Amino acid sequence: MMNLIKRILSGVIYIALIVTAILLLDNSPVMYLLVFPLLIVLGISEMVTMAKEEETQSWLVNIIDMLGGVGLFVAFYLHYEGTTVQSRALWLLPIAIYLLLRTIVQLYRPRQNAVHSLERSFFSLGYIALPVAMLNCIMSITAPRLLLGMFMFIWLYDTGAYCVGMLMGRHRLFERISPKKSWEGVIGGVLACVAGSYITYYWFDEFFQVPDLTTWMGLSVVIAVFATFGDLVESLIKRTVGVKDSGHLLPGHGGILDRIDSLLLVAPAVLIYLSLVVPNIL
Repeated sequence: MMNLIKRILSGVIYIALIVTAILLLDNSPVMYLLVFPLLIVLGISEMVTMAKEEETQSWLVNIIDMLGGVGLFVAFYLHYEGTTVQSRALWLLPIAIYLLLRTIVQLYRPRQNAVHSLERSFFSLGYIALPVAMLNCIMSITAPRLLLGMFMFIWLYDTGAYCVGMLMGRHRLFERISPKKSWEGVIGGVLACVAGSYITYYWFDEFFQVPDLTTWMGLSVVIAVFATFGDLVESLIKRTVGVKDSGHLLPGHGGILDRIDSLLLVAPAVLIYLSLVVPNIL
C-alpha cells in the first residue's frame, strides 16, 4: 500500500509540474524553461549512471553534456519563440559552444577511448535532449495547449496499457526486450488514446485548440504507436546495461527516463505528423 501511495504521489507531482509549466506559457515562460531543461539534466545524469563501463566519464564531461542538453533546448526555444532578429540569429550559439567544448576537452583525456566517450555524449544529447527540444517546434506549429494534449495522450496510453496489460495481458509484445509488455496492453493503450481524443474534441475542443476530429484522433494514434516504441527502446537500453530502472528519483516509477521514455520517440513522431501529414494547420 505504501508503494502504491508513493507511486501515485510521485506521478501526480510529475504531471502537475508539466501541466503547470505549459499552462503558464501564455503569461510567462519561466517555469517552462525550468521544468523541461531539468528533465534533460536528470535524464542525461541517469544515462551516465546506467553506462557501467570500465572507462567512466569525468565529472567535467558530464557537466558539459548536461549543459549542452540545456543549451540545445534553449537554442530551439530562441529559434521558434524569438521575437527579435538577433535572438533568432543566435539560436545556434549554445550548440556551437557545446561542440567546441566537448571535443576539445576530449583531447585532454588520453587514457580514454575517444570514440566511445564522444559516442556516449552525443547519443545522450540526440536521444534525450533533442526530442525534448523538439517540443518548442511542436508548440510553434500549434499552440501550448495542444502540446498539453500530446502529454495527455501519452499519460492515457500509459494508463490504459498498464491497466489492461495487468488484467488481460497474455500475448507477449516483444519478449526478448520486455517480457512483461503484452499486445493486450498496447491495444488497451491505443483505445484509451482514441477514446480520450473523442471525448476531448467534443467537450474540451476550445481549451485544447483542436483543429478537427480527424486530426485529433490521428494524433492520438500516432502518439500511442510511438509511445510503445519509446518504451521498448528504453527497455532495450536498460537490458543492455543490465539495470531494471533508469534511476530511483520517482518512487514506484523508477527514474526520469522511465517516465519520459515514451516522449523521446513521440515528440519527433508528432513533429513529423503535424508538419507533413497535416500541413493545413501550419
